[in-house]
Amino acid sequence: MLLYKELLRFWKVSAQTVTAPVLTSMLYLMIFSHLLEAHVQVYANVGYAAFLGPGLVMMAMLQNSFANSSSSLIQSKVTGNLVFVLLPPITHLEFFGAYVIAAIVRGLCVGAGVFAVTLFFAGPVFSSPGWIAVFALLGCALMGAVGLLAGILAEKFDHIAAFQNFFILPATFLSGVFYSIHSLPPFWQKVSHLNPFFFMIDGFRFGFFGQSDVSPWLSFGVVGTCFLCIAGALLLILKRGYKLRY
Repeated sequence: MLLYKELLRFWKVSAQTVTAPVLTSMLYLMIFSHLLEAHVQVYANVGYAAFLGPGLVMMAMLQNSFANSSSSLIQSKVTGNLVFVLLPPITHLEFFGAYVIAAIVRGLCVGAGVFAVTLFFAGPVFSSPGWIAVFALLGCALMGAVGLLAGILAEKFDHIAAFQNFFILPATFLSGVFYSIHSLPPFWQKVSHLNPFFFMIDGFRFGFFGQSDVSPWLSFGVVGTCFLCIAGALLLILKRGYKLRY
């Protein structure tokens, strides 16, 4: 029922939670592909619009997965209706699963919409559909967990906005969505490897073109480790009721 509530929460305002992010990504694609299509080619036989598409899809999924769980929890805390979620005999694992699965669903809905838009600019290429599914699900799950953690730690909407503006947005924009890190100086290439968003987007892009800046197995290992660490810490926090029950 908690999962059903979370799904209804974002679907009832789908014009804001799904359509608006798709429109934003379409504008990115229109502007950047129009300006750089004839001047930039990252991979052999891959135009810039085709290269840009998977990055925008993944960026939209990650941002909206985070927004779904973080905004839902902070709204419940601020309005005081979180007590109605905590009163039923819901375990910490069920609480975690409901919010994260809802974040995954919203992320995938937005990703599907953005992908449909990219088809107008470049034809679909599926080199390894399995990797596409793995990184889509794992990336959305990771950001759903991060959003849930941010919602627990935040005390007001400003804290969520600050987390999104000073961490999520810079990390996604500097993760290789619009460029390959091989175009950067050696120092900044090494810095990019410290950004877990880079591995999510690079692994997801490998599923389309069979080409990437690092091995998809390395990306999978980094993203999977990040998810396990965040999920483990989050389950411990939920079990203790930190900033929720006390």
